[in-house]
Amino acid sequence: MTALLVHFAVALVFLVLFFYFNAYLYRAGWQGSGVSRLEALYYLIAVCSFAVGYYFNVQYVQMYASEAGWVHFTKLLFTNPAASSGSQDLVTTNVLLFPLWTLIDGRRLRMRQPWIYFILSLLTSFGFAMGLYLATHERQIRWLKAQPDGRAVAAA
Repeated sequence: MTALLVHFAVALVFLVLFFYFNAYLYRAGWQGSGVSRLEALYYLIAVCSFAVGYYFNVQYVQMYASEAGWVHFTKLLFTNPAASSGSQDLVTTNVLLFPLWTLIDGRRLRMRQPWIYFILSLLTSFGFAMGLYLATHERQIRWLKAQPDGRAVAAA
């Protein structure tokens, strides 16, 4: 259980870093700085994914206390053909497509530190990181539109 708590603490550190890097998006005073309905939905889905994921992570650690770890966890993802089908899809999407998407799309939109979503996906849940990315994506688009030239680079 200690490893899971450390894992959780590291996730919180990266979440704090996320808000530090993106503080310009969460300051009031610019047109569109409020939370849109779509953005709120993304946050809700992200938080639910995080909570459900950690619920099952705690169950896993309690059930397999002596074996718990990344290698064992990953092996359990592929215990039968149905689990293997879903797991390969999740692993491929989370480990290959998600980082490519967030890095490329994030840079196009001048989002700050787009690599952090991949790290968060490994520490929290893929659903949390994706929901957070989509919410931030929406906010970044509104922020860019609110800038006088419409193409401002994010302030530090």
